[in-house]
Amino acid sequence: MGIPTEPIGSIPRPSALLAALAEHAAGKIGDDELAAVRNEAVVDTLARLEQLGCPVLVDGEQAKPSFATYPISGLAHLAPDGVVIPFADGHTRQLPRLTAGPFRYAVHAATYLRQAQQHTRLPVKQAVIAPSALSLLYPAEPLADYPRKAFLDDLTAEAEADIRGCLEAGAHVVQLDFTEGRLSLKLDPGGGLLEDFLTLNRQVLERFSADERSRIGVHTCPGGDRDSTHSADVDYAGLLPRLLALPVGSFYLQLASEPDPERVLGIVAEHLRPGVRVFVGVIDPIDPRVESPEQVRDRVLQAARHIPVQQLGTCDDCGFSPFADDVSTSREIAFAKIAARVQGTALAAEMLGV
Repeated sequence: MGIPTEPIGSIPRPSALLAALAEHAAGKIGDDELAAVRNEAVVDTLARLEQLGCPVLVDGEQAKPSFATYPISGLAHLAPDGVVIPFADGHTRQLPRLTAGPFRYAVHAATYLRQAQQHTRLPVKQAVIAPSALSLLYPAEPLADYPRKAFLDDLTAEAEADIRGCLEAGAHVVQLDFTEGRLSLKLDPGGGLLEDFLTLNRQVLERFSADERSRIGVHTCPGGDRDSTHSADVDYAGLLPRLLALPVGSFYLQLASEPDPERVLGIVAEHLRPGVRVFVGVIDPIDPRVESPEQVRDRVLQAARHIPVQQLGTCDDCGFSPFADDVSTSREIAFAKIAARVQGTALAAEMLGV
């Protein structure tokens, strides 16, 4: 049986793709030329993951502008001055601001999934942005002809379609990226914003059957961009009990970079429901040091002291390059870390007799 191990999503783009993105932005190449380079990057990413022995693949988000903004790429009725997300090292990321309705996705994630499936016979998972993140697009000052409730109704329908399209296309699992969970507690320590986020995500998830939700997971981390995070200083204890109540089949939890993983694992164990699998992070994507398989093995064994092995899996803490312009981690280091995760998980499974 073994212990399942899966990547989270993004992998640093190859230099050829980074160059093509710059040339496209400067008007030097067209959409078709950029699409061809992106496809080459997807093919290479899938092939290298397969060579490393990954049982489940991702496309590395090579064709996404970012893990968060792919649905609105090229969408009209957006202004650039939306919510600002500050990171610990001082840099920021800024979301767009919606200027008019109705809200519709310009791109659905199944587009990326179907492209990847053409190049492998192995299972492919698909990451999608959680609707809670996109709810931040709506401005603080209500739009006159498009009230917030109408926006949230449209967002809920679009998020459902995004997930359902991936399920119907045969995704191994659909992973909701919910990196704003801990961030919400930084913005609103009272927890009201977190509860709003969870309520919205739950409303989307409840549109699916129990069988469908068994193929849906939720990923959370304190953000990872340019070797920095936006909410690692927020206590996991404020998030995990409520997060683990979401009606999904699996959770992907950042853990390798936690200062006190034993404490976090204790919280997980206390709130773990039967039939749910927890993939614990055993690789820190923003640490330049490549973990050894033995380090990964020991992290898995530590988790197995708290989580029943039949409910345990491993993953990376978060994506390696969630924004296309993030070059803080090299592609080679990312693949070396993934190899350590695969090998170390296998070592732990052997020691645990599974």
